[in-house]
Amino acid sequence: MSATPPPTASTAPPANPRKRSGGLLAKAVLWLLVLAMLGFAGWRGWAWWQTRHAQERAAVADADLRIEALDQRIDMIRRDQRAQVQRLQQADATNRVLRDELLGIGQRAALIEDSVARLADPERSGALALRLDETELLLVLGEQRLRLAGDLDGARRAYAMAGGVLERIDDPDYLSLRQSLLQERAALDELGADPRVHALVRIDRFAGTLEPPPTRAQRAPTATAPWWRRAFANVFDIQPRHRALAVRPADRADAQAGLQLELTLARAAAERRDLDSYRAALERAGHWLERLWPASPALDDKRRQLDAIAALPLSLSIPTLGSTLGQLRQLRAAEGRDQA
Repeated sequence: MSATPPPTASTAPPANPRKRSGGLLAKAVLWLLVLAMLGFAGWRGWAWWQTRHAQERAAVADADLRIEALDQRIDMIRRDQRAQVQRLQQADATNRVLRDELLGIGQRAALIEDSVARLADPERSGALALRLDETELLLVLGEQRLRLAGDLDGARRAYAMAGGVLERIDDPDYLSLRQSLLQERAALDELGADPRVHALVRIDRFAGTLEPPPTRAQRAPTATAPWWRRAFANVFDIQPRHRALAVRPADRADAQAGLQLELTLARAAAERRDLDSYRAALERAGHWLERLWPASPALDDKRRQLDAIAALPLSLSIPTLGSTLGQLRQLRAAEGRDQA
């Protein structure tokens, strides 16, 4: 028996259509499963990324909050540090004040001990009374020299000597008296020249500007004058109705002498510091001016000068003059009452 040959491709039986469709379906399901798994993996990755991003943002916000809290705490620490520095400075200043006060208390205690030791000295009361008497005498001399004689330099020397005597008195009860004397001496030093001397200088200057009385030749009518004036010049004397003007040389000489006399009386009144007599003499001098000068701007100018001279003061004005002397007498009177 002979073997049968194998079947060829052309002679192969056709495939089963059910098997082919089943394979395609299995592949489609496989691909769907793969796509589903890929989609699920992508969704899970995206969700994880979102979660991670949110965590990072939360961590950044938390870090910002912590940094802000740290900044606030640092600011509080700095404020506390500044407050501590201020407290230390205040404590240092207080310590300095207390140290100065302790030093002052120690000095006061030493002064009190010295004062008590001097109070125990029996010779102290006599020396103190002698120095107070000397101070009172010098103050009286200075005040009288200034009020009566107008001797400003002498008054300053007397007050300076009184200040030297008070410097040797270490009793604390007389400290205010020493301060009052310093103020009075300062007022004396601030004074300028004596007003009486200024008034005398102004009177002398005014007297130097007065013209001498005209001579007869100066008062005689000139050749160009009218004939009636030349003819009757020595017969009639024409005067203003409101005042008598000296025209003749003799009358003018008398008026000039009267003016100089009143100026001399004004000088004497200024020397005595007699303000009423001084102004009365200058007022009479003004009447003599009206007899020497006719109504003119020159007369008005001289009247103004004379009024300005009459308005000058003659006495020194010191409001504090005599205050130290009065205070010294009050202290001594109070001590006398206490001892009594």
